[in-house]
Amino acid sequence: MRLQTVKHLLEPVLEPLIRKVVKEEVELALGKHLTGKKWICEKETLALESRNLQLKFLTNLSLPVFTSARIEGDDSQAIRIGLIEPSTGQIVTSGPGSSAKVEIVVIEGDFDSDSHWTVEEFSNNIVREREGKKHLLNGEVFVVLNDGIGVMSEISFTDNSSWTRSRKFRLGARMVDQFDFVKVKEATTESFIVRDHRGELYRKHHPPSLFDEVWRLEKIGKDGAFHKRLDRENIKTVKDFLIQFYLNPPNLRHILGPGMSAKMWEVTVEHAQTCVLNGSVHVYCPLASQKKSGVVFNTVAQVLGMLKEFQYIPTETLTEAEKVQARGMVIAALSHPDEVIMYPDEASLMGELLQNNMVSASNSSAMATSGARNVMVASQNVDGFDYPGATMAGLDIFDLQTLQDSGPVRCSPQAPAAGQYTIEATPQALSDDYHLRYLTNSPNPQCCQSLVLEESQADLQSMLDGFMSQQPLHSDVAVEKAQRRWTKLFSVLKWLSVRKLVALRKTHPQVNSET
Repeated sequence: MRLQTVKHLLEPVLEPLIRKVVKEEVELALGKHLTGKKWICEKETLALESRNLQLKFLTNLSLPVFTSARIEGDDSQAIRIGLIEPSTGQIVTSGPGSSAKVEIVVIEGDFDSDSHWTVEEFSNNIVREREGKKHLLNGEVFVVLNDGIGVMSEISFTDNSSWTRSRKFRLGARMVDQFDFVKVKEATTESFIVRDHRGELYRKHHPPSLFDEVWRLEKIGKDGAFHKRLDRENIKTVKDFLIQFYLNPPNLRHILGPGMSAKMWEVTVEHAQTCVLNGSVHVYCPLASQKKSGVVFNTVAQVLGMLKEFQYIPTETLTEAEKVQARGMVIAALSHPDEVIMYPDEASLMGELLQNNMVSASNSSAMATSGARNVMVASQNVDGFDYPGATMAGLDIFDLQTLQDSGPVRCSPQAPAAGQYTIEATPQALSDDYHLRYLTNSPNPQCCQSLVLEESQADLQSMLDGFMSQQPLHSDVAVEKAQRRWTKLFSVLKWLSVRKLVALRKTHPQVNSET
């Protein structure tokens, strides 16, 4: 009875207590087990999601951008988008995301693209079209990556950016497809202005062309004050502007007037100087310089250098006075275009100058002999004279009128007692004109006859042979020696002419009375 009494008293109390204790212990043990499993799973998940990739625009936009015009990259290239590994900058060509679909969107121009934005921040800065307008982007706004690279095709803006808070847009790119354990950051371009397509008619060219109208330059508006001022001075193209700038910059600055600030002037000139030239060079040698000096300039009248005695002196080494002189010569060249020689490039000019210098040096060294031979050949063609083998009697190349036109010959007294005269037979006398002048005025030409006849034909032949036997010298003294040989040759020829005339008067006395 006692056992039954204890059983009835303990069962309602002990059983719930025991169950509670067992339950708590089991739950505690199970909780510890599950916590360990969850930590392992989370660790594995974080390892898979640790690969962060990024979209990037691989091509810079060609600016400015106009509505309804295709959005292009530099040099009219299509804009490319790539999937990048940020740590290396390499294109991801395989794996998740390398063949995904990407959406092109419009982002506010003042979006801070340098910050580490979130997906929500990026989405909040997407610009939507104005009410009642078409979608802001027209064309293929979705791009499919191929080996990690996508190419934008025909896409354009339908509205300008003037109505937005920043007055500018950015292009953005974001992933459409999502991948487990891979996070891809969005891409943005630099901010830019989108203008209405009607403004394309007034678009500035970068770089400008030589034959662009002058208002294509920065800070010069079409039909604006600067444009009208330039037009009144007949400065209509970019080439005209550059010519005026290189020849007389103060005058060009004065034409534009005080309304153009120093900063605007600098911007306009820098833009004009980006113009691509054709590389041709022009040479102008004034006639007064006998082609020995001149100026070298390009197609926009910019002085490149000067020519002095066939030597090219670049503008960097010219003095200020020489630069002023060179600009003056260029101005003269523009007034005499028919006297300007054009070369396709500077190398062609340098090659011709080098050739001219070589020819000039060769001609100087060979002038005496080659000149003498040319004279002899010409004489042979006219009078049958030839050398060698010619005799003094064959030198019939001077007519009487030529000798008479030379003027009187001076005669000096030699022997006072004899009362006769004789010609000074010194080398100087042979090279002067005095002996010819004496012949026509002498009161006693017989003295000249006797003296001339005393000169043997062999001596004169020897003198001519000596001249013709000398060879050209290729040295610095070649010119001086050549001049001396020419002087000697002319003296011989004059002397022979005197002899011929004396002989002629001896056989024909009437010639004496005529002279």
